[in-house]
Amino acid sequence: MEMIEHILGKHKAIEIKSESILIKSAQDALDLMIDIGYQYNSRKIIIYKENIDEKFFDLKTGLAGEILQKFSNYNTQLAIIGDFSKYTGKSLKDFIFESNKNNLVFFVKDIATALDKLQK
Repeated sequence: MEMIEHILGKHKAIEIKSESILIKSAQDALDLMIDIGYQYNSRKIIIYKENIDEKFFDLKTGLAGEILQKFSNYNTQLAIIGDFSKYTGKSLKDFIFESNKNNLVFFVKDIATALDKLQK
């Protein structure tokens, strides 16, 4: 796993690059959030879609809601980078659309967009 620091004015975002699935549960997300907060003093995390268990994208499992609640509770921003076009379900598309309207969790296509969203 590689952690890349991006300086965003007075803050920094941590981009996580890994070959494996890092988030399989809400506890995994919380552990990652706490580790990054402690090691890097950052509340801005960038992760790739491939590093999140596919169950996250099936809203019926409740995993996405649990994970996003953790990020909300700990006031930590999350940008998820990936191609989400393969998900055709209306509820997930609506979920992504609504998430992108707030200032906490973003579903984006590339690192440049992630950094732009996290800078605001």
